[in-house]
Amino acid sequence: MDPLDGALRALAEPRRRAILRLVAHDELAAGEIAAAFDVTRTAVSQHLTVLKEAGLLSERRAGTRRLYRARPDGLDALRAFLDEMWSDALDRGRRLVEGEATARDVA
Repeated sequence: MDPLDGALRALAEPRRRAILRLVAHDELAAGEIAAAFDVTRTAVSQHLTVLKEAGLLSERRAGTRRLYRARPDGLDALRAFLDEMWSDALDRGRRLVEGEATARDVA
């Protein structure tokens, strides 16, 4: 799967975004993540799997525990996509403003 598509699909679900925020700065065990939500541990486990497969989470085992941490580089494709869209929008805006200025100068 394309990294951009994977990130967008994973982040489309609000709980996954919330999970990513939880582990953005701290490594947490699956149980600690599950305790933050009013859904089953199985549901949280499925969300963790989707985020992992999208490259947005890393998983580390410590004994019987699975610890999760956000992978900021997993958002690189999404960041590049948004940067490109923003840059294109700024260019269009600049051309529009310059075109209006040119039209006023001619009149």
